[in-house]
Amino acid sequence: MQTEIPHNEGGSRRIRKSYEAGHRPKFLVLIDETDDCGKAVYYASRRAVRLGARVSLLRVIDPPQSETPFLGVAEMMKIEAEEEARQLLARWTGLTQAVAREPPETLIEQGDAAAEIFKVIEADEDMAMLVLAAGSSQKGPGPLVTELGRTAGTYPLPVVIVPAHLSEEELDALS
Repeated sequence: MQTEIPHNEGGSRRIRKSYEAGHRPKFLVLIDETDDCGKAVYYASRRAVRLGARVSLLRVIDPPQSETPFLGVAEMMKIEAEEEARQLLARWTGLTQAVAREPPETLIEQGDAAAEIFKVIEADEDMAMLVLAAGSSQKGPGPLVTELGRTAGTYPLPVVIVPAHLSEEELDALS
C-alpha cells in the first residue's frame, strides 16, 4: 500500500481553525464495510455532542481495477460503487443522527484511502480529529490502519483508533 502522504518539512503547517469564532470542529470517520466501524461512528458522535462538534463520514471507493476499452463499463462500475457507498453511509448516518442529534456530513471520494483521507483533511480546516475503527480480527490491524499508523505523524490532527471490543458503556465513559 505504501502511500506517500505529503508533509511540510519546513514547519509552516497550516493551523486548524476548528475552535475559532465562526468555525466548528469536525470529527472525520472513515467508513468501511465492517460492522467494527460502528464503534468509531458511535465514539465520534458521542465526542461531538460533548464538544459541540460535527461528524463527517467518509467512504473511499476504489478506482476501476483496470482500464477497460469500453468507457461505458467503467462509468457503470463507478456509478455502482458510488451507490453502494451512499447505502453504506446511510447505514451509519442513522446512528450518528441518533447519538449526535444532527445529521453528519457525508463524503464519497475515489482513490487510495490514505491519500484521500489526507486530501479531505487538508481541504477542510475545521477537521479536528480522524477516527478509525480497529478491526476485531485476531489477525491484527488491517492494511489501512497499519498504513495510517505509519504515516500518522504527518497528519495535521490527532488520529484516534477505536477498539472494536469496547462496549457502548465503555465508549460512553471514554467519550
